[in-house]
Amino acid sequence: MSNTRILIVDDELIMRESLGGWLARDGHDVEKAASGEEALQKLETNRFDILLVDIKMEGMSGLELLKRVKENDPDVDVVMITAYGSISSSIEAMKNGACDYLLKPFDPNELGVLIEKIVERQAQAKENLYLKEEHRERTRFESMIGQSAAMQTVFDFIQDVAPTDATILITGETGTGKGLAAKAIHSNSPRKEGPFVGINCGAIPEHLMESELFGHQKGAFTDAKENKKGRLELAHGGTLFLDEIGEITMRMQIDLLRVLEDRVFYRVGGTQPIEADFRVITATNRNLEAAIREGIFREDLYYRVNVISFTMPALRERKEDIPLLADHFLRRFSQETNKPFDGISRDAMDEMMMYEWPGNIRELENAIERAVVVGKGKKIEPGDLPIFRPEYREPPPKMSLKEMEQTHIRQVLEETDWNIARSARLLEIDRTTLYSKIKKYDLQKDR
Repeated sequence: MSNTRILIVDDELIMRESLGGWLARDGHDVEKAASGEEALQKLETNRFDILLVDIKMEGMSGLELLKRVKENDPDVDVVMITAYGSISSSIEAMKNGACDYLLKPFDPNELGVLIEKIVERQAQAKENLYLKEEHRERTRFESMIGQSAAMQTVFDFIQDVAPTDATILITGETGTGKGLAAKAIHSNSPRKEGPFVGINCGAIPEHLMESELFGHQKGAFTDAKENKKGRLELAHGGTLFLDEIGEITMRMQIDLLRVLEDRVFYRVGGTQPIEADFRVITATNRNLEAAIREGIFREDLYYRVNVISFTMPALRERKEDIPLLADHFLRRFSQETNKPFDGISRDAMDEMMMYEWPGNIRELENAIERAVVVGKGKKIEPGDLPIFRPEYREPPPKMSLKEMEQTHIRQVLEETDWNIARSARLLEIDRTTLYSKIKKYDLQKDR
């Protein structure tokens, strides 16, 4: 309480001295003002936590002072002092922002209890503000989590580039969160009310890529039964995110370059130009400069998409974020599976901190999900984390690729109790592919 600064505003000397003496004995830092005008002068150069203001004073009234104070500092706590006959004025003061009022005459104990209550509430509000700010610093953008210096640099960069319309290239290893960074840029940009349209350039077959990007007119090719808008058209007014841009073919690179330069495009089979009003964000885990030297990526397209670039750090470069990320994934998967956990054991956390995480955040996420699925105790232990179990370490030297795949799929299916959807997500394949693998390897659930 020694840091609580209180200003007493009353035109009666005896009231100022009495209140000041009581509060000073309780350890508060007290100053006094004989009028509203003097109080405003003190407030210009000093910051007070609490004001005790008499409602009826010569010159500026307590109500007028309250209004002036709240205009300059809405968060300051003002307690009005009033006689019994002026309760209506006290009610008006409460409506205008006073936090409480005291009726004359009052004893020191009553005053002490009220001040203590206000101080405790202020302390709680400061703590809540700190926690909110701390959480904001950790998760400043979208679902991006991190308090490391490396991530703070990323957050600052996103904050700087988001308000612009510049084309962004995000580089980094697989699983580092390049897609989340792209969404964060969009969500903090003037285009945030528009759509965020993403496409994984490495996941779409070459013969479908043109239609996916540009759309097509009915009858443009055999399967074109109706008109279809492509991703470029769907992104109008928003952001187009081209993930794994290093995987697109040379022919598509030419078409994409033309769109970025001319800002118009045509649907496949179409004759009407369509305006390209979107911001472009691209991402890749490849070294595009090396791809240029190899002749598989166009240099002019590289300079077009690389107006501004930054790299998402690998998880091994931001290990101090592992506890935050692990706790986040644990809470999420615990809720999804309805399996409560008290946390992660010290031994398991030590193991995670020493591991290099070649698959980055995606590998950590999958490891925690597996641990939640197979864990039997109240805490996640090292044995629950598949990356530390012997069968997930280096495969036997004589095991073929087919045998490795078969063994791995069987282990994941058993861990999830043959939950196809969850197993497919852990294996990072779709359910159709998983069913095909099960049939191929004649995998069957143990009875």
